[in-house]
Amino acid sequence: MSKKMQSNILLLITAAIWGSAFVAQKSGMDYIEPFTYNGIRTFIGGLVLIPVILIMSKGKKEEAVLTAEEKKKQDKLLIIGGICCGSALFIASMLQQFGVMYTTAGKAGFITTLYVVMVPIVSVLIGKKIRPIMWLCVGMGAIGLYLLCMTDASFKLGFGDTLVLLCAVGFTGHIMVIDYFSPKLDGVKLSCIQFLWAGTLGIICMFIFEEPKIDAILQCWLPILYAGVLSSGVGYTLQVVAQKHAEPTVASLLMSLESVFAVIAGAILLHETMSVRELSGCAVIFAAVIIAQLPSKEERMEKRLK
Repeated sequence: MSKKMQSNILLLITAAIWGSAFVAQKSGMDYIEPFTYNGIRTFIGGLVLIPVILIMSKGKKEEAVLTAEEKKKQDKLLIIGGICCGSALFIASMLQQFGVMYTTAGKAGFITTLYVVMVPIVSVLIGKKIRPIMWLCVGMGAIGLYLLCMTDASFKLGFGDTLVLLCAVGFTGHIMVIDYFSPKLDGVKLSCIQFLWAGTLGIICMFIFEEPKIDAILQCWLPILYAGVLSSGVGYTLQVVAQKHAEPTVASLLMSLESVFAVIAGAILLHETMSVRELSGCAVIFAAVIIAQLPSKEERMEKRLK
């Protein structure tokens, strides 16, 4: 089996892990409250990445030896970046966590993926150019959201759907912050710090706004470990390893299958169902996400010339 095929399989597994994590998030609410669940599982995600960093650092040879001053600046930037990314992740993930309490795991998965369409819009606002076809994707995203969330009797978004839509906005901001810091820093270390910081914020809010009980947390051990260890630690590590040999476009398309796996997992494990109208909305949103990630004519030409 070629390295490219192995990478594609790993990315498919990553999408399945991330998609099914929506089920873990929803089932976790049967035992504990949102800040408790999200704080603990996110902090665990950060802890899981620590051994990954240690293993990767042993096998990595530094291209240039940094001076003490340069290393100090790099460490400072890493902490600042981790706090900024972690704060954005905390806001987005908490909106998502509260949202899944009031909507299905499948719908939450598809609405969350709208960040793929939202990122180019934000890029325009900060002065970047985007392809004209992205406006088609924005329109398709709006139509898909309407079919998925609006009922015939009401033109209002459900409370849970609204929270998850705001979560998509939050993840858009999270992606933009990562886009700023990641080229300057080690990606795994940045991710580890952001998880630890987001988890710390969640645990602080847990003690302020909720009444955590050890027995309830222990009853919820499986959803917490699944989301913390598999979704955060294993999922992120598989993504990093797989993208070394995967085509960027193919990688993004495979990872966008996360939303499809969310629906499948919700149907199998939580017995969730969707109407034909809602499934049509899922299909339109998924098509918008796929189109948004396809390379432009210029990008295809550049690839051929290489």
